[in-house]
Amino acid sequence: MRPLKILPSMLASDFAKLGQETSDVMEAGGDLVHLDVMDGHFVPNITFGPDVIKAIRGATTKPFDVHLMISPADPYLEAFARAGSDIITVHAEAGPHIHRSLQAIRALGKRAGVAINPGTPESMIEPLLDDVDLILAMTVNPGFGGQSFIRPVLQKVRRIRDMVGGRDIDIELDGGVTAQNAADCAAAGANYLVAGSAVFKGGPNAYAKNIEAIRMAAMGARGEIA
Repeated sequence: MRPLKILPSMLASDFAKLGQETSDVMEAGGDLVHLDVMDGHFVPNITFGPDVIKAIRGATTKPFDVHLMISPADPYLEAFARAGSDIITVHAEAGPHIHRSLQAIRALGKRAGVAINPGTPESMIEPLLDDVDLILAMTVNPGFGGQSFIRPVLQKVRRIRDMVGGRDIDIELDGGVTAQNAADCAAAGANYLVAGSAVFKGGPNAYAKNIEAIRMAAMGARGEIA
């Protein structure tokens, strides 16, 4: 099994103190910082760009997992790489030359991810397996935080797991992940679990407890704890 990672989604944090929130949630046990970049075009919301990512890069030494919900993405890949991204994920639906995008990310020295929306079949990414380090399956329709988990996506995740086989590829789920469904996510084959509202609810004093609850549920499903 690939190592289990819990990724707090900063979309659910207090943007007025984004740097402090990043530091706090990583100290509370988050493994990577998940940053959702939205352009108001590919998805119906606008969040932030590379300058904000650069501004908070010093808040933690843990990796930045940057999810680009933008179209086109290619003109901005270098800027996000320079801002401090460690993983850059682009949507298979966002442009006609996804191989080129993934190869460009790797050429920038970053791990390359490909994301697919709930309604996109996994067959769309099968030709990309030699060019990706991470596959992100959206379990909500992208654009807003706090949405309900779309359970049928788990069947697609199982097929993605089988398709990936023994390749060096992480499988990430993003959208509506909680301590209540984390076991199902892990059992389906995901090892990177992005959680926003479920991590940030209750404020900074609750972050560690929230992250631990998600981790323990997933570890149980993976047989790592009794």
